[in-house]
Amino acid sequence: MDGERLAASLTGRLAGLEFVDLGTDEVTALIIDAVLVWAAEQGWRSYRRAASVLPLPPPMTDRHSVVDVACARRDGPPVVVEVDHTDRRRTWEKLAAEADAGRVALWVRWGPGRFAVPPAPIHLVTCEVARRAGPVGAGRRHRRTPGRPARHPRTPPTASTRWSSRCRCRPWNPVPDPAGLLEAGRVARAVADDLRLVGGEVDHGGG
Repeated sequence: MDGERLAASLTGRLAGLEFVDLGTDEVTALIIDAVLVWAAEQGWRSYRRAASVLPLPPPMTDRHSVVDVACARRDGPPVVVEVDHTDRRRTWEKLAAEADAGRVALWVRWGPGRFAVPPAPIHLVTCEVARRAGPVGAGRRHRRTPGRPARHPRTPPTASTRWSSRCRCRPWNPVPDPAGLLEAGRVARAVADDLRLVGGEVDHGGG
């Protein structure tokens, strides 16, 4: 099944993430960047905060919600990805609407574990992350060390590929220059053809 295959593929990509002492929003942003890199590796066009088929609740029903990442591909239906650290009913509703519209819906859930399984045909992708209380007023801090239980990390990250001063991921095969995936003219013409994935920010790589 296409959705199961893609969920397994994205799970494998996120398994390489490694970071220390990040806030909740920082982890979510890092995972979204990883999703964009994964999409670029597949040769897809990717869109940040793309328009969803689901309208916003009243009184803003004339506007539409957005998905974290939407991907247009030549060999199958679009793929939409939402990233959350909590079980949000709104996300379930949004991804169910996307699946009903023919898209492959992937839900990335990150946190310390015990992830609720969403209803079919939403496909769950998990990323287990350890957490601790941060300084007063700073919220929780999160870390992940691949290859060891996420709840009991003991060894500092040593991967050579750095994403930021505190975020690393395991080295993987080099990704082609995202800017070279499509010529600028082709991108402009293709946006209108991407099955309503219009309204997001085009992104051809890792952010």
